[in-house]
Amino acid sequence: MKKTIVLLLFSFLSFAQTKEKKEINTLLDNWHKAAAEAKFDNYFSYLADESIFIGTDATENWNKKEFMDFAKPYFDKGRAWNFTALQRNIYFDKAREIVWFDELLNTQMKICRGSGVLMKIGKEWKIKHYVLSMTIPNDNTNDVVKIKTPIEDLFIEKLKPTPKIAK
Repeated sequence: MKKTIVLLLFSFLSFAQTKEKKEINTLLDNWHKAAAEAKFDNYFSYLADESIFIGTDATENWNKKEFMDFAKPYFDKGRAWNFTALQRNIYFDKAREIVWFDELLNTQMKICRGSGVLMKIGKEWKIKHYVLSMTIPNDNTNDVVKIKTPIEDLFIEKLKPTPKIAK
């Protein structure tokens, strides 16, 4: 009898987790699809009011309003960006109120990596934090660094903390 109860409980939990993973996959796929179809309001409805989007450029670290301001001209032209998941991993906290994920994406920049955090707000999942990164094959890292160096050296100097003078 105990074995039957344990087996039923395990089966139920497994089914619930599979259902929630499907829900998260659908949400993320629909979010990416809204960008591909340039549906501005729909796209941003998936983000929590207090969310962060970090893009591929070192200067791209935006709250929701800043990201909306950046993205609006692209959506207004009728084409934003088109990301399709090639692979995705989804993880839940024990309370099943926080999800973190990583995904490989097929994009106009070739393969990119997205990673993020979703939170259950009320009965809805919302994206709280998203990071988009371009992937670089290890054998090409030095070539990419050569291209980035003149631009990013200036940015590094700008961001370096000023030394404190001892009294």
